[in-house]
Amino acid sequence: MKGCLVSLEGGEGAGKSTVLSGLRSHIEAHGIVLHVTREPGGTMLGEAIRALVLDGSMRDVCAESELLLMFAARAQLVRELIKPALAKGEWVLSDRFTDASFAYQGGGRGQPQERIAELERWAADGLRPDLTLLLDVPVEIGRARAERRGSPDRIESEKSDFFDRVRASYRERAGHEPDRFRIIDSSREIDEVRAAACAFVDQFLAARRSAK
Repeated sequence: MKGCLVSLEGGEGAGKSTVLSGLRSHIEAHGIVLHVTREPGGTMLGEAIRALVLDGSMRDVCAESELLLMFAARAQLVRELIKPALAKGEWVLSDRFTDASFAYQGGGRGQPQERIAELERWAADGLRPDLTLLLDVPVEIGRARAERRGSPDRIESEKSDFFDRVRASYRERAGHEPDRFRIIDSSREIDEVRAAACAFVDQFLAARRSAK
């Protein structure tokens, strides 16, 4: 089979890190060569940008700069890791991808959707995930979980109305692309959330195999 890009999306405290670990083991158990990465990050340049973007002392970063930094990291990740892996028939599992920019920089920061779409075509080389798992959780639950992790980073420090817009943007995108998105209620126990994510991957894999 050809390579596949699976993205895991969700707001703060949705449980992405825990689910990602379970998904990694589950996908590799199918005998699939898998690369796991994150956004921003995944490359030397991307990790440097991540540290900059999330630095709590960087309070004056404008929305346009934040958007461009996210896509600078993404452009490097696409060309250095994702496209070469897909070309070899391997899978990539990414903790966030371009949908996060539509949600955070678009919904949260108010950047125009068409601007983000143009960057998606250019900087991300038009690449979209084959499957996107959206961990959806009410903002108040997610923020309470995130606060237990320790001191918030620059983005985690935003107010609840910011995250309300982020969540609404994610749900809107999922509604527009039901063939790609699978929404998972991540307010449940984490074992249930992980099991739901793995089940969706199994369904997706079975559909790909039957289409050969």
